[in-house]
Amino acid sequence: MTVADSPLAWWRRQGLRFRLTVVAAAVLALALAVSASVLLTVLDRALIDTVDESTRQQAQKVRVHADAGTLTTPITTNDGTIVQVVDAGGRITHVTYGADRLVPLLDAAARERVLRKGSVTFMDGRPFAIPGPLRVVVVRADRGRTVIAARPVAEIQTSLATAGRVLLIGTPLLIVLLAAASWLIIGRTLRPISALRRGAAEITHTARSRRLPVPESKDEVHSLATTLNDMLARLEEAEQRQRALVSDASHELRSPLASIRLQLEVALGHPEGQDWRETAEGVLEDTMRLSKLAEDLLALARLDERGGVPARTEPVDLDEVTRQIADRYGDVRLTACEPLVVSGDALDLSRVLTNLIDNAVRHTTSKIEVALTGDGTLTVTDDGPGVPEEDRERVFNRFTRLDSGRGRDEGGAGLGLAIVRETVRAHGGTVHLEDAAPGLRVVVWLPRG
Repeated sequence: MTVADSPLAWWRRQGLRFRLTVVAAAVLALALAVSASVLLTVLDRALIDTVDESTRQQAQKVRVHADAGTLTTPITTNDGTIVQVVDAGGRITHVTYGADRLVPLLDAAARERVLRKGSVTFMDGRPFAIPGPLRVVVVRADRGRTVIAARPVAEIQTSLATAGRVLLIGTPLLIVLLAAASWLIIGRTLRPISALRRGAAEITHTARSRRLPVPESKDEVHSLATTLNDMLARLEEAEQRQRALVSDASHELRSPLASIRLQLEVALGHPEGQDWRETAEGVLEDTMRLSKLAEDLLALARLDERGGVPARTEPVDLDEVTRQIADRYGDVRLTACEPLVVSGDALDLSRVLTNLIDNAVRHTTSKIEVALTGDGTLTVTDDGPGVPEEDRERVFNRFTRLDSGRGRDEGGAGLGLAIVRETVRAHGGTVHLEDAAPGLRVVVWLPRG
């Protein structure tokens, strides 16, 4: 038999509803079988103990009368107990009605054994014309006499046999009934999952905005459907952002490529009157724009790929990074630079400050101020036209440029602030814009390392 044909493989191929029903029925069958066995055992023990106690009481009662000399023949009992009084010589002196008057139920050796153990014993009643087994009690009386009391237990055995047959027939029927109920209940429980499966099958590339059905019950399936819908929303948002990124990148790439093509076509079409140095400078400028755009797109792609985690995590002296970058710009004044060590990637943090200063240089009128304080706050302030309050959050989106920025030939592609925010978030910090009156202040906060 191969592995694919093994019982375990067959079991794994069955549906969840079938497996849950079978497991529930098996557990129920085991529980009912154990319960029935325990029930019959406890019932048998309880009934036998009741018979033993009643028989012992009858024996003690006869012994009291025997010791007092008030026994009558025949001895009367009200529960069908058979009693024999045997004297020291082994002769039966008193009996109940119908009991054997010649042969004791137990011989002398057996009587002594029962007396010594102080227990109740079983014996077969058929030799004495009594159907079924007997429970026999022996009690010692005065003058060497013994009292033998016996009680038939055939009725108990019949009752137990009847109860066993009822359980033997009723238990399978109960298992079948509960298995059917489990099948229906499990089916109703799994119905929302089937609805989720059908809903997922209907979601295609042409129906991305659809969502999975959410059941009304506040259970695990409801939580699963909600989580999957949230995931679909995030995937749809990510796809929309990716499409927008591709569209915006294509648009941004089209302008410098068209400019390069136009300049080269004009130069090749009229080579005799063309200033090739001017053409080369124009093509170089557009090429630099393409290179800067490619670098920004690569930086965003790496940030997205890392999922909001820095490329490296190491101690970075942010004050030294700030001084080095500020020294590259002649019109940038470093107003404060307190010692600060943060944890992250020095190259990414350098890009953050470079993007902020480049953005300030494009919009400033006369001055740019950079300040770093020991609490992790980095600010870049310019005295340019600023950003309206309603646009201060929007400018952090990718390829977002305000109208004033679109009119500048030296303006970027609208990715600088997006890179800043993604990088700062990856380092556990925050960034926002403030009014500098006049101008704009960018405030970056990074946690101390």
